[in-house]
Amino acid sequence: MIDGLKPYPEYKDSGLPWAEKVPSHWQLLPNRGLIRKRKVLVGKNHKNFRLLSLTKRGVIVRDVANGKGKWSSDMGTSQEVRAGDLVFCLFDVPETPRTVGLSPHDGMITGAYTVFECLNPKQAGYFELFYRAMDDRKLLSPLYSGLRHTIPPSRFIGTKSPQPDPEEQSAIVRFLIHANGRIEQAIRAKLKLIALLNEQKQAIIHRAVTRGLHPNAPLKPSGIPWLGDIPKHWEVAKYKHFFQVRMGQTFLKTDLTDSGELPVLSATMSGAILGYTRKNKARALVDKDDMVIPARGNSIGYVALVKSLCTSTQTTIQAKRIPNDRLTSSFAHAFGIGNKPFLYHFVQTAIPQITTREVANNPIVVPPINEQIEICAAIENECGDIDSILVRTEREIGLLREYRTRLVADVVTGKLDVRAAAAKLPVEPQEVIISENSTDEAGIADETEIEET
Repeated sequence: MIDGLKPYPEYKDSGLPWAEKVPSHWQLLPNRGLIRKRKVLVGKNHKNFRLLSLTKRGVIVRDVANGKGKWSSDMGTSQEVRAGDLVFCLFDVPETPRTVGLSPHDGMITGAYTVFECLNPKQAGYFELFYRAMDDRKLLSPLYSGLRHTIPPSRFIGTKSPQPDPEEQSAIVRFLIHANGRIEQAIRAKLKLIALLNEQKQAIIHRAVTRGLHPNAPLKPSGIPWLGDIPKHWEVAKYKHFFQVRMGQTFLKTDLTDSGELPVLSATMSGAILGYTRKNKARALVDKDDMVIPARGNSIGYVALVKSLCTSTQTTIQAKRIPNDRLTSSFAHAFGIGNKPFLYHFVQTAIPQITTREVANNPIVVPPINEQIEICAAIENECGDIDSILVRTEREIGLLREYRTRLVADVVTGKLDVRAAAAKLPVEPQEVIISENSTDEAGIADETEIEET
């Protein structure tokens, strides 16, 4: 994709700490000559506007019915956003997943955001891409003020931005749209492969943890509608007989760091690390062989086996192992992966969620301990190749996303000249906005959720 791309022949100092050198023919213009702050409250007409939100996927129309996220109780204080406006979150910048977005929608957004209109709408695409690249690496720290790392709008307006001529800006945007499309296509193909492999893995595990390894074993009804028959000599029990079930704990942003003593697991299907906290901040610890279960959202129904001492957020349910000689944590984890049992018991609310009571009373099959060990060993052996491919594919997706981030930064700051490459591209109707789109796992950090202050 970048074969043949070269740097520009000459560069000059920009005077900007976040983009030190730019092509010598680019201008450096104060933002006040490019954008204008615009704040129009919707007032009593708020029912006529769609609610928008700034996310890693760009500015999206929010589904108010699902109840997800935060917004002002007084919608009249929201401000109007028009298609083509630039939406910025200019405080808590280091912690905010996405601080800039070019809106493709008409609607309204909470007054905590800052809305700008581009004086020349044709330049909005490049402007958004430039500040998205700065946001990806959080390079605008010289503009921060105060404990909340706020960028005052007046300071941002006075800041200079590199400005290629309009034709070159169009070439940059066209090239990056094309490049993003190819990267998206590659990522989606890999995500499809991951989905197929996970289905195959779940089928293997489901068969092993519900029927065992002996196909001719006599069966009996399990008494569980979604499970069906099980080997006659297996038992059925409840999670509360083997695990102490409780909620994770609430953490403030100030409690979390990028590194530290104690990992904090998030409510995702993989139990990913959200951040780190100090041990004296953790009230709900989990340790090796305990389990963490997402309590709400898209990941509900999955379980993650804890590998070492950690804690988890309030959007998770912790299942702390009660010492016993009847059920291994490995088998319990495999049973959860193979059956997603909590999908059958979640509370019917706007956002799917499951309570500690539902988890505690959820049924689980209990084979003899020697069979549990044999079943887990067989699963590990049969799924080993699948797991290797999954790890490799997920790593490849990560590299593609890193490549996209770096490519955008190199092109919008003039490290690579794409004018000739863009001229060879087919002229096709495409969206101006480049976003992570559907290739990002939906998670609690996807949306920039801010409240009025």
